[in-house]
Amino acid sequence: MNRLILASASPRRRELLARLGLSFEVHPSMVDETAFNYLPPALKVEQLALAKARAVARTIKEGLIIGADTIVVCDGRVLEKPKSREEAAAMLFALSGRTHTVYTGVAVVRAPGNEAKSSHAVTDVTFRRLTPEVIAAYVATGEPMDKAGAYGIQGRGALLVEGINGDYFNVVGLPLVKVTELLEQFGVDIWGGKGE
Repeated sequence: MNRLILASASPRRRELLARLGLSFEVHPSMVDETAFNYLPPALKVEQLALAKARAVARTIKEGLIIGADTIVVCDGRVLEKPKSREEAAAMLFALSGRTHTVYTGVAVVRAPGNEAKSSHAVTDVTFRRLTPEVIAAYVATGEPMDKAGAYGIQGRGALLVEGINGDYFNVVGLPLVKVTELLEQFGVDIWGGKGE
């Protein structure tokens, strides 16, 4: 079995990857994400996922490293993780009653050798109309503060969402079908838990 490494500190990504039934280690990567800001969303998340996986690949002798990056886009504007409660509330006001798009890039890099494969998922998310009271109450929970777009669909943020079109797990932060497809290209047997 290949040694699997998740290049992310995200507890949500760790929980999702665990659903595949494969054992893996967590080695967060440190990548300057601002260097990719000039790219369009789909390319940005894919290139960032590759950069994160490659950064970890340089530090280990052997294994398959999984990198991921998620962004939320509304009206062409990228909504990162909010830096304050006020910014979180402003993002939620912007998303209220509207549809936005979540992009997640995923990449798998083999060490040694740096062989890499990447992909991305796109999901449209529609929010219900949010009152100022609902926004204030949600921000007060603290949940929005470490999430792109200032909400977590897997938590209380689910109460803000009217509907989605696409992969739910993409919105959480790790599109499992894309991850599975990439791992299978490296010979990982998802169903039997055996690799090359």
